[in-house]
Amino acid sequence: MSTELLLLYGSILAVVGIVLSKASFRFGLPTLLLFLGVGMLAGTFGHIEFDNPVVAQSVGTVALTIILFSGGMDTKLADVRPVMVPGTLLATVGVLLTALLTGGFIYFLFQATGHVRLTFPQSLLCGAVMSSTDSASVFSILRSKNIQLKRNLKPLLEFESGSNDPMAYMLTVILVSMLQTGDVSIAHGVVMLVMQLALGILLGLAFGWCTAWFINKVNLPAAALYPILLLALASFAFSVTTHLGGNGYLAVYLTGLVVGNSKVVHKKSIGRFFDGFQWLCQLIMFLVLGLLVNVNDLGGIALPALLIALFLLLFGRPLSVFLTMIPFYKKFGTRAVTYVSWVGLRGAVPIIFACYPWVAGIEHAQLFFNIVFFITLFSLIVQGSTVGLMAEKLGLVSDDMRQKVFTEVDLPEQIQSTISEMIVSESMIRHSNKLMDLPIPDHTLAILVQRDGHFFIPRGNTPLEEGDHVLVISDDEDALVQAYEELGVQSYSLNDNDFFQ
Repeated sequence: MSTELLLLYGSILAVVGIVLSKASFRFGLPTLLLFLGVGMLAGTFGHIEFDNPVVAQSVGTVALTIILFSGGMDTKLADVRPVMVPGTLLATVGVLLTALLTGGFIYFLFQATGHVRLTFPQSLLCGAVMSSTDSASVFSILRSKNIQLKRNLKPLLEFESGSNDPMAYMLTVILVSMLQTGDVSIAHGVVMLVMQLALGILLGLAFGWCTAWFINKVNLPAAALYPILLLALASFAFSVTTHLGGNGYLAVYLTGLVVGNSKVVHKKSIGRFFDGFQWLCQLIMFLVLGLLVNVNDLGGIALPALLIALFLLLFGRPLSVFLTMIPFYKKFGTRAVTYVSWVGLRGAVPIIFACYPWVAGIEHAQLFFNIVFFITLFSLIVQGSTVGLMAEKLGLVSDDMRQKVFTEVDLPEQIQSTISEMIVSESMIRHSNKLMDLPIPDHTLAILVQRDGHFFIPRGNTPLEEGDHVLVISDDEDALVQAYEELGVQSYSLNDNDFFQ
């Protein structure tokens, strides 16, 4: 295919997918499903031939590197610190249990049917590639419906989804290596797992600190060069860690986590660059994976794939989550743990990992790929369309959370003040509704109020009403957060586009 035709087809598919993504927000479906569907239709009816798993794996690896790095940058330690222990256990032990349970079911299923005889390591590999969840799909749905969750569920799900891909990758690579070499000893697998995990953590943190230091020290002639430099450093962290035998995905996620929680120059413009670039990577990755699958092959594996999907949805994921969350039942409660088990969407990552055994020439690898692709479609349709409904049925939607109205307020990088949006509650103005009577700390100023769609500049004697949105600027973020906590008021930090509390 010529370069001109490649650009033509690529641009048409991208435009169609982006326009159709409006429907995904309206009907509560993940955008991923739309792009996969566009790719599948283009390959089946558009006669765009693409059957190269090596290229698909390479595209997926590059895209996933950027997505994980950007996800690490967007993760706020203050938000995930209260849920870091259960989130880490879900991202490691939970993934391992899901792989073991699903792999065991796949083994007995194919032994019982007799159509294809899979060995237990092969079955475990098939279970491992689909053991991680997809954060982008979950939270695109939550944002489209303006859903806010109780019991710190949003940061828990974000942290688990953003950090469980490395564990699934390690299991996939280890099992592929064991099947290639014939060494299926547990000791060999444990050694590889420990080495990948240890090097991934150590090098990821080291690269993160070095990257933040270097970004601040280098003096580039143009601000637009900083995101490009950071992109190159993220790729360097991934490739070096992988070359040394560590987990590159874990390392690049931790590198982004350290950089995102450090003070670096041009942080806002860097964040905007990676937000847009991450969407581009997802778009390309989903389209390529959609083109790779042969729709006609899915019919032949529909029944066993459907049984595996139902097992994963109703038994594999729930059992692994409930076992992992046993120490935290008192903190979260049964309904919250049930919701965590339901929000285990499979996305593009399992499809990418399914390319690894295909590229390595593992027996029945294309069967694994088709099964994983079918289960991903099933998960996105069934779970993806019910994420909001399940939250409502389980009583986990917070009625107090309202959508912010001040979304595009920025200060120059040199100004260290904090901008936040305060939403006035009934209890906050019970004793006095005058702005000057609120216990707002020194060096803090209310600069704008939105009420019923109208904006005005407040004064000290301005009466506030329940539901008012107040734009606040302060030089003392800690004191302001403490004041918000004492007032019991909902507030957003516009510096990082998230909640203070």
